[in-house]
Amino acid sequence: MTLTAPPKAPAAGDTPAPAAPRRKRGLLGTSPATRTLVSTVDLQRHRGLYFTVLGLTIALFVLVFLMPLYWMFASAVKSPAEYALSTPTLIPHSFHPDTFATAWSNMRIAKYFTNTLLYAAGGWLIVLTFDVALAYALSKLRPMFGKILLGAILASLMLPASALLVPAYLTVVDVPLLHVNLLNTPWALWLPAAATAFNVYVLKRFFDQIPDDLLDAASIDGAGRLRQLWSIILPLSRPVLGVVSIFIIIALWKDFLWPLLVLQDPEAQTLSVALHRLANTSQVPPTDLMAGLAIASIPMIVVFLIFQRSIIGGLSAGSMKG
Repeated sequence: MTLTAPPKAPAAGDTPAPAAPRRKRGLLGTSPATRTLVSTVDLQRHRGLYFTVLGLTIALFVLVFLMPLYWMFASAVKSPAEYALSTPTLIPHSFHPDTFATAWSNMRIAKYFTNTLLYAAGGWLIVLTFDVALAYALSKLRPMFGKILLGAILASLMLPASALLVPAYLTVVDVPLLHVNLLNTPWALWLPAAATAFNVYVLKRFFDQIPDDLLDAASIDGAGRLRQLWSIILPLSRPVLGVVSIFIIIALWKDFLWPLLVLQDPEAQTLSVALHRLANTSQVPPTDLMAGLAIASIPMIVVFLIFQRSIIGGLSAGSMKG
């Protein structure tokens, strides 16, 4: 049995070793070693000015982004006479929540809401299938001229969307080789939406972070390329797949100009196109139109509020840790 000597007591003339100084945390809980745009010393020196500027900036952004939404919902509950006043009222003097029910029934919002929901659901499935397959091929299969193809895909991001409207419309009117007219069909929305360079780039960057050793081990066990994609790549890519899915659904739901061109049949139109068509008629009161616009915006607002953390987390999930 080994005995350890007790700690030696300090002599009378010895001075105790100074304790390690505690690191002071700066403003907002940051460490002095943390690099920020403004140094911690300056923040502590001008604390009042910092919070004043921060509060004004937040208030400005809230005003810019939320004021249109407030104006839309506030106008929907006004009476038509109050809505037509030359001097608009910021706070409604009258309150008519039944305008939403009237707009829902008279403007057939349920019909166009269902159309938009079907277009968004089918487009999500087709776009995700095409983009995942292309990103997987460029990332793991590495075909010949794959880098040139990726560069061409990314170059399309530099083009404005309006510059592609005429070529895309001519393609939809007469599909090359097949000679099929896709106007007033869901395929007129789904096929052009599948060619989204941003989604392909995000998926490829995430797939690049998955180690090739996992795929090599699966290949030794007899798994083919499709099996590796289904059993390894997709389960590991759930964060980025969720983010891309949200982007696809939001883009298909809020798109207006392209559905306006390819969906000319009123029975096949989306909600945004139908509201635009009804706005040009004198049979719909302006308050009902505002109520319809408010109803159309609610689903995407709810989706973003629920999945906002998933959007940020999924985009950074494939980043390398240094």
